[in-house]
This record gives sequence, structure tokens and C-alpha cells, in this order.
Amino acid sequence: MENKSLSKAQITIMAIASGVCVANIYYNQPVLKDIAKSLNTTEANVGLISVLAQAGYGFGLFFITPLGDKVNRKKLILGLQGLLIFALVGMVFFESRFGIFTMSLIIGICSVAAQVILPMAASLEKNNQAKTISFIFSGILIGILAARVFAGTIAEWFGWHYVYAISAVMVLGTTLMVHLSLPNVKQEFTGNYLSLLKSALQQIQRFAILRRSTLLGALIFGVFCSFWTTLTFHLSGAPFHYGTDTIGLFGILAIAGALLAPYFGRWVDGDNAAKSQLFSVGMLLASVIMLNVLPHSLWAIIIAVLLLDVGVQATQLVNIATIYTLDEKANSRINTIYMTSYFIGGALGTFIGVQCWKLGGWTLVTWQLILWSVLAFLVAFWSFKKSK
Repeated sequence: MENKSLSKAQITIMAIASGVCVANIYYNQPVLKDIAKSLNTTEANVGLISVLAQAGYGFGLFFITPLGDKVNRKKLILGLQGLLIFALVGMVFFESRFGIFTMSLIIGICSVAAQVILPMAASLEKNNQAKTISFIFSGILIGILAARVFAGTIAEWFGWHYVYAISAVMVLGTTLMVHLSLPNVKQEFTGNYLSLLKSALQQIQRFAILRRSTLLGALIFGVFCSFWTTLTFHLSGAPFHYGTDTIGLFGILAIAGALLAPYFGRWVDGDNAAKSQLFSVGMLLASVIMLNVLPHSLWAIIIAVLLLDVGVQATQLVNIATIYTLDEKANSRINTIYMTSYFIGGALGTFIGVQCWKLGGWTLVTWQLILWSVLAFLVAFWSFKKSK
């Protein structure tokens, strides 16, 4: 299998499994109020659920995903999915805050199965690596974007417990598909666990491309998270006054943008990676300028959502496809560095976006989005100059 390419069925299974896993860290956000009500407490008292899910994912990114270079990746994925099913079932049946907090932490940790699948695909695919990675990463993005819409809809009709019950069934289904379809591949790292973590950090020093891609990825995802967090505030106020269901439709619009992302994978197979990054970051910059200039235009926001979403995803796809060409034997460690920085950027973007909303509303939010985007464009231009 090591000298062959993945089949379309295997690639599709990897994309679905990745999206289904990563979605679990976002299900809690629209249903916190419902969880608080069922526990006879306040939203403030259950807000730690979101924090623990995100913290668990960050912990898993740094301490678990590097193991993909040391142990059998398929067995690691199956083990994480098995524990994820256990935690999801626990969310359904636990009736105490401590139990739900604990399960949320485990859900976050085990959802990093998606970040074991991605480097596995990069290592196995020999012919159309960029296109394959683009497709699987699109699955991850769709999982992130669809999670809130899915959770909000299911909770509205059936109750929040069913969100996790249905997710447990979906994870079980993808676990069976992974077990039946993906190959076992022997890994070559022979050092101990501590040397593995040390080696992950050393990848930063080894590759200048990784340093630039990591910085660009953090900036881009910072824009993405800052925008989507504050857009809810903007659309729920004047002059729109949209309800939660209407705002959720913008998430569906973003999913449509994610479906376009695999087409950008074709650009990376040639010598156009740096040039395509300039173009995609330029789309991002244009979208946030539009949000600043036309803050109350619905059509401007719709167009900006599409431009921003495609720009962010295209940039990240180029980044990921590029870093997986650096050292096939260290793909999981390289992915650990990139994705850890990626989600740190997202966390900072969310925090700064909320603070800007409190201090200066949508105007200040859009100005800080422009600042992030200009910095990203400068990094992309720097990479373009280095590639010539």
C-alpha cells in the first residue's frame, strides 16, 4: 500500500471521518443554554464546557497527534474514535456538571483523530497529494462550519441530548468505515515519547517554510474565528435584528464556500503555491474591507462571507499541502506544530474580536480584521518573494 495511491472511496471516508470527529468540539456552543436549563443552573456555570472542549483539543494536538509518526496511525485513529464514542454517550446520560465537564474534556482530546487522518493521507497519497489533502481538509472545515447549525437544529426539535446521541452513532459509523477501508502502515520513528515531542518542536527550526506557513495560518484562522464570532452580534442587532435560525443560514452559506475549496488544491501541484496564496489572501483582505465600508448592506455581507470563506480555506489548503512536502517521515510532527499554532490564532482572534465588539462595535471589529488581513498579506508576499 505504501507505493500506491488512495482510492476515491478511502479519501471520501477520511474526509467524512475527519469532519464528523472535529465537529464534536463545536456542538456545545449553541446548546449551552439548554444544558444549563437541564442541570437547573445558569449558562455562566456551564460555560466551562466550551473551554474544556477547546482546551482538550489543544492538549490532544500537541501531546497526541505527534504519535502518528511513532505508532500505527490506523490503530491510533480507531482508539481515539472509540474513546470519543464513550464520551459522547457519557454526555447523553450524565446528569452532573462534573460528569459533563469531564466528558467535554475527553471529547476535545479525542476529536484530534481528524489531525491524525490528515497526515496519514499525505503519507499514503503519491500521485495527487495536494488535491487529496484539499478534499480531506474541506471535510474538516465543513465539520467545523456545520456543527453549530446541526446542534442548534437538533436541540430545537428533539433536545440537546440527541445532538450527542446522533453524533455517537455517526462516529461509530465512521469508525467501522476506517477499520474496514484504511491500511495499516508501519511508522519509522524509534525514539521515546519525550524525544518525539522534542522532535516536533525541532521542526520549527528545520524548515523556514513551516515557520512562514505557521504564521500565515494563525493570522488567517484568527480572522476567520474573529469574524464568525462577532457576525452573530452584528446580525442580531440593528438594522438586521435576525433571529438565531436566520443567522444559522449564513453558516450554510459558508459551507457552500467550503465545497469550493478542493478546486484550489489543483493550484498547489504546480509552481503556483506562493502566487495562489497572494491571490487568496487578497480575497480575504477585499472581503473585510467590504465589511468595513458597507456594514449595513446584506448583499455586501453575503458576498464578503463567500470571499472570506474561500480566501481563508484556499490559503490554509495551500499551507497544508506545502508543509506535507517537507519530510514525509515527520508529517504528524509537522502537522502538530502547524495546527497548534492555527488554533492558537483562532483563539486569539475570537478573544480580540469580542473585546473589539465591546469597545467599539462592528466598526472596530472590522478595523482589527483589516489589520490581521494586512499582516497576513505581508507574510504571503514575503513567501512569494522567497519562492522566486
